Order: sequence, then structure tokens, then C-alpha cells
Amino acid sequence: MTGNDYYMDCGGNQTIVNRSGTGRDDLLLEIRRNGVAGAGGGGFPTHVKLNCRVDTVIANGAECEPLLWKDKTLMAQHPDIIIRGLMIAMEITGSGTGIIGLKKKATQAVDALSGHIQKPIRLHLLDDTYPSGDEFVLTYETTGRVPPPGGLPLDVGVVMLNVETLFWIGSSRPVTHKWVTVAGAVPAPKTLVVPIGYPVRAALAACGWEPDQGTRVLEGGVMMGRLLPDLDGPITKITNGLIVLPRDHHLIQRYERPRRTVSRIARSACDQCNFCTQLCPRYLLGHPVEPHLAMRHIAMAPENSLPPTGSLYCCGCMLCSLWSCPEDLDPGAITFDYRRILSENKTSTRLKAREPHLLYRYRRPTLSGLKRRLGLACYADAAFPVEHLTHETVSIPLKQHAGIPAEPVVSPGDRVKMGAIIGDIPDGGMGASVHASIDGVVQAVSSRITIQGDNR
Repeated sequence: MTGNDYYMDCGGNQTIVNRSGTGRDDLLLEIRRNGVAGAGGGGFPTHVKLNCRVDTVIANGAECEPLLWKDKTLMAQHPDIIIRGLMIAMEITGSGTGIIGLKKKATQAVDALSGHIQKPIRLHLLDDTYPSGDEFVLTYETTGRVPPPGGLPLDVGVVMLNVETLFWIGSSRPVTHKWVTVAGAVPAPKTLVVPIGYPVRAALAACGWEPDQGTRVLEGGVMMGRLLPDLDGPITKITNGLIVLPRDHHLIQRYERPRRTVSRIARSACDQCNFCTQLCPRYLLGHPVEPHLAMRHIAMAPENSLPPTGSLYCCGCMLCSLWSCPEDLDPGAITFDYRRILSENKTSTRLKAREPHLLYRYRRPTLSGLKRRLGLACYADAAFPVEHLTHETVSIPLKQHAGIPAEPVVSPGDRVKMGAIIGDIPDGGMGASVHASIDGVVQAVSSRITIQGDNR
């Protein structure tokens, strides 16, 4: 990267960034100082992830969860910045190939990226299936390589980054804002661009949501998200979607079901049809994930015996529970619990990769079919309008990422500008810096830093 580069900030203002002569170590340091972490939901510190050598960098724009559109919108609006971020990632890792994986149906994003793309970067257009955004599935789809069970795409010469992560790398500025889809049972679904620390409740209200409508909220998505118990919490670097559903929706009832109930039903009802295994995306890639064995174990194995080791390789996509099981059981929850138990027992995790299943391409559910199965076909699923919002007060967590929390470097009463570091990680620690997302005065410092915005 040489010469002057341009980026558009969150407010739409064009700024010049001089990147002439920037070296690899300087780029990694800049990414660290800017607090870039995996925006796809994992929150892994990006400066750590990119400190490697690979031949391919993949931009993950698949966004395969139903109702989510923030990545597709970001690619359509800022293709040049995302491509610039991909080029920086390629320079850091010494990669000779860049691939942007996105779905064919995201026509606005495809058209926008096509107008900026050039070798050695290429687009890879995906079918509208789930879970095309899983890092192992997308690695196989775009390169034909299968990362080994218990390994990473890095093991086959690949680094994968979410497109919003690349947006912040390409912007060369601190991570201060988040793109978030608000959809489902709201009057006006939108993609919001908000300062980090923005209240969840305010984001929902901006889309017409009212608290007395008998709804619950899933953060992240309907397949791999979590039920939000506290709507007064903040939006963070890893908040991708807020999906509102009626309280009596079967997905909400499933998320609210106690684990002991899940286990009791599994023991009594599973007939070992093994559909959960035959349709598992990791099993189809040749990984030894067999959810039906987890269900057999909970029903028949002696108490306190270690569960099937294949549970270690579950990716948590929940297809086995929400798509495959004809009895509406929850093998995904059981398998994922077993994954935690095996990890705590330090069971060996790395195996040799096997060939993908011959029927891999014929056992992937379409998103339209999945939405019908989940009772989501009645909700808007399209390119939602984008709205940029701010708030008079933000509450910014010091831990929004994998690793250790950032340590506060400000005190109550300090005046800060947007983009100023308010929490940093010690040398040698794995984490991500945290920055002020608005101009204002620090009101409180605890596990979160509260900033009151300037009214002047």
C-alpha cells in the first residue's frame, strides 16, 4: 500500500490517510491501536490473527443467518474500503490471493464490489444456503481445502476476516461504531450505524419497537444467537443483529427452555434416526461430528463418563436442532455442552482431515426453506434502510473481544474525543483496545466506561 488512500467515515465524510511506506509491523501496530476485533461475532483480536503467513485471505461476507443484512449493506455502500482492508491484510500476511465470499442474492453488494475489484482479488458467489458463513465451510467453498478437525483455516494456508473487520482495517481509524441489523417483529426493520456503547433499547425504539408488545430479543441471529435478558445493555463490537420475535414464537420458547428439560426430553424421545448427523455441515466436510451419538450418550452412558469426542468439532450452527430433527429435539445444545466438557478435560482435538461427503452439495438447506421451517417467512428479509444514530450517553464495555479485558486509562471527569483510547491492553496481553465512541465527559469507570456526550 503506497501513496494517499481515501476512506469514508461513519458520517459519510471523505478523509485522506497517508499510508506511504507503511511496513508490516507498523500495520499490525495500527490495527492493534485501533482496537480492531472480529466483527462477525467472535471478537478475536485482529492484530493477533493477522500475525502469520498464508497464501490466501478470505473476506467473509456470506452473512448466512436469516434476516441479517448489515454485511450485505456495508459491502454495497463501502466496497472500496473493504477491498482496501483486504489488500492490507494480504500485505501483512504475504498472501498472493484475496477472495470475497458473498451470496449471489446480494446483488447490490456484488455490483458495487465488481466495480472496484482487481487481481489478485476475486469474488466468489455463493448459493443462498446455511451455514455458508461457517469458516470451515467457506474455506472449502472458496478454495477446495478442508481445515482439519480441531484446527483452523490457518492450517491450510488461509486467514478469514469478516467484511466489517476489513472495513475498519481499510478505514485506518479506531473502531468507534457498529453496523447492526434490527429485524423481525418490528414496524420498521433497519440497518443501524451506532456508536459502540449505544443502548440496545434505544436501537430497538429507533425501529418502532415498544416494550409492552409481548416480544423478546435475540442478539446475533436466530440460529446461533442468544436471548437478551437485559435490553438496557450496550451494543458492542460483536453485536451484529437484534432479532425481535413474539414471546410465544417457538424459537423464543426453545431459547427459554431450561437445559435440564432439554436433557430429560433427549433421554426419553430420541429414536436414533441420525438425521442430525447426516445433515451436519461439519460431518459433511469429513469431520467426526455425530450429534446422534451425543444423544445416545445422554440416554445410555454411565453417569460422569466422557461424552463422544466428536462433539469437540461442533461449530454450534444448530442445524441439527432447528432443521434436521423430525422430533424437534435439541441435539445441538447437547453436543455443544459436551464440547465444553471435553475442552475442560483437555481432550486432544487435532485430527487429520478426511474427504468431504459425496452428498455434501445436496444436503445444504436453502435459506428460504429454513425460514419457513423456523416460522420466519412472514418477516421482511431484504436490504433494509440504513440510519446513522448517536446518543447522549454511551456505556462502553472494557471486554468486547476474546482474551483479557482492556484496562481503563481514563478517570471520571476526563474529557475525551471520539476515537481516543479509553481502555488499553498491556504489552504481551491478548485483547483489543477500546475507544471513545462520542465526544464527551467520562462519568463512571468500572467494567464499562460511561461517557456523557457534549451538549455544546
